[in-house]
Amino acid sequence: MTACMGERPRNIGVQEGRLAACPDSPNCVSSFETNDEHGIAPIAATLDQIEQVLVELEEANIVGESENYLYAEFTSRLMRYIDDVEFLYDAEARITHVRSASRVGQSDFGVNRDRIEKIRESVR
Repeated sequence: MTACMGERPRNIGVQEGRLAACPDSPNCVSSFETNDEHGIAPIAATLDQIEQVLVELEEANIVGESENYLYAEFTSRLMRYIDDVEFLYDAEARITHVRSASRVGQSDFGVNRDRIEKIRESVR
C-alpha cells in the first residue's frame, strides 16, 4: 500500500514567489505553466473560499497553510495514490495560483486538471 503513496516532494511550497514548475511528465498542472499540457488558469477566489471547498472533500487533507499559501494532499479512493495540490494567493491580482501533481507514475488520465476545474466550479 505504501508503494502507491510515494514520498512527499521536496519542492513543495513557495519558491521565489512561485510554485514549483511541473516535471516533464503529463501528470501535473500549474497556473505558472504556459504550455498546453501543463498550463491551467488560476482560480478567481480567495484561499478561504478554496479551503471551504477542500474541507468538504473526503479525499482532501490540508497539510499546511499560511497567510497566502495552502497545501493539501489528495488520496485516490481505490489505489490510495497521493497527489500534492498547492494554492498561492495573489492579493494584488485577486487570484489564486494552483499546482496539482501526482507523486507517482507518468499519466494521471487528466485527474489533476479535472480536480482543479471542479474546485474552480465549487467556489463560484
